[in-house]
Amino acid sequence: MASKLLRAVVLGPPGSGKGTVCQRIAESFGLQHLSSGHFLRENIRAKSEVGVLAKQYLERGLLVPDHVITSVMMMELEKKQSQHWLLDGFPRTLVQAEALDRICELDLVINLNIPFETLKDRLSARWIHPASGRVYNMEFNPPHVHGIDDITGEPLIQREDDKPDAVAARLRKYKDAAKPVIELYKSRGVLHAFSGTETNKIWPYVYTLVSSKIRPVNSKEAD
Repeated sequence: MASKLLRAVVLGPPGSGKGTVCQRIAESFGLQHLSSGHFLRENIRAKSEVGVLAKQYLERGLLVPDHVITSVMMMELEKKQSQHWLLDGFPRTLVQAEALDRICELDLVINLNIPFETLKDRLSARWIHPASGRVYNMEFNPPHVHGIDDITGEPLIQREDDKPDAVAARLRKYKDAAKPVIELYKSRGVLHAFSGTETNKIWPYVYTLVSSKIRPVNSKEAD
């Protein structure tokens, strides 16, 4: 069992259940769940320099460039040097992976391999609460009141790139950017891929893998 601090990453396309898997790992093993989307939203809310920059890209429907997201994540990782952590949504490109290489060595990279049709269906049914980033799926995780966030009562939106026409292009773009990242971690022997269409069926295998690296704080989670 590792005595050093665990450095882990979960990779997966939009709609792969990455956020859910990260949340479960964080709760089960006491890891800090570091989500690039969460930190971006925090910076946008705080109107920080990178937040203002990121907002300009997002408002135009563009991907936030490598140097902006890398800058956000490096600031956060700087604060978490003495904790076990798990990255969600970073690195997405080879440039981001190389930046991460300069500050740490990863112990574990989990890649969620979900069929294209499943991703397409999930994303097309996905609605979000923009301020918090809370995600609802109209099929298996709908809000209590249609179109309304459970916690704030504010309206939900469907992102432009979650609309059916945009989904295929978005998934292709992810695949092209992620391929060299996946190859890099595979060549280092730290990549573990999990395939399936249901997060609940993939989860026990993920749990077993992470258990081999760090002791669970919550032993009932593998159910």
